[in-house]
Amino acid sequence: MSTAGRRLVIVVGSGGVGKTTIAAAMGVGSALRGEDTLVMTFDPSLRLRDALGVAPGGEADEVEVALEAPGRLQAGLLDARRTFDALVHRHAPDPASRDRILANRFYDHLAGSLAGVLEYMAVERLYEASREAPDRRIVLDTPPTRQALDFLGAPERIVAFLDSGALKIALKPWFDTDGHLRPTARLGALGRSAEAFLDRMVGLDLLRDMAEFFQAFGPLFDGFRERALEVRELLRSPDTVFVLVSGPGPERVADTLFFARKLAEEGYHLGPVVVNRLHPEPGPHAQAPPEVLRLLSWLGERDRRGAEELRGLLAGSHPLATIPLLPGEPADLEGLRDVAGLLREQGVE
Repeated sequence: MSTAGRRLVIVVGSGGVGKTTIAAAMGVGSALRGEDTLVMTFDPSLRLRDALGVAPGGEADEVEVALEAPGRLQAGLLDARRTFDALVHRHAPDPASRDRILANRFYDHLAGSLAGVLEYMAVERLYEASREAPDRRIVLDTPPTRQALDFLGAPERIVAFLDSGALKIALKPWFDTDGHLRPTARLGALGRSAEAFLDRMVGLDLLRDMAEFFQAFGPLFDGFRERALEVRELLRSPDTVFVLVSGPGPERVADTLFFARKLAEEGYHLGPVVVNRLHPEPGPHAQAPPEVLRLLSWLGERDRRGAEELRGLLAGSHPLATIPLLPGEPADLEGLRDVAGLLREQGVE
């Protein structure tokens, strides 16, 4: 499956294989061909910011990249808290509900550090970006394999949670106006003992914050469910293609095939596989000590053998592109332009 003309390109793979560089280079190449392009990253290290020369800080979700090209290039850097706050401002039914959510202590913890929030915010931001400019191409850089699978599964988890009995229980009015648990209030002394026990074990303040959060957030849940379903369709759309990046060497083949199989099982469209940072074999006129030449020859042969093994196992089902180990990691637009040229020569656009 080719990447040419695909509206959404999602770059996936294990950690340390150069996904960010490949995503950034694809964005540069897309803009050079005249396509308005947004490169997005949900990698907490924000390495894409450095590769594209985007200054840290600022309030904008998307920033312009100073690339001389017929197409516009932007970089989108996810700030989970800012995305969540913007979501509340946009969808809260009234100012009072908005203020209740933003002031809630459980929300403060949820939006700032709770596991899974980054993946959820990625879903929301991807949905917004795809709607804001329907003709713009999006290249999405993902975290390493396991976190990327968490991101891809986020829409299903959101829908499952919103349809679950747990949410219905959470939305019940558990506390009265005095802040006491309603179920224990009718039990007199026994109820007060039960409430004191819960306070020691869990903390009633936390339970009150959670109850208040779910009550305040209740009007927004239908919108969350609708958007999650739309993102699920977007990820499986024929207009969306996945590019799987692998490191060199035979030891990487199993992980690459595992991820390819997982994508196929989930109904995603996998396009090219890119084997990145292959050691080139030294030429006949290479100048180096004999032991260095032997090492370089061994590394080059190992990487070539791994790429050919992977090509054979893919059996033509997905194109395989290879990128050599460059003298320096592409850290500016000129370097990314060079990588984009190498990708384009092999049909990865």
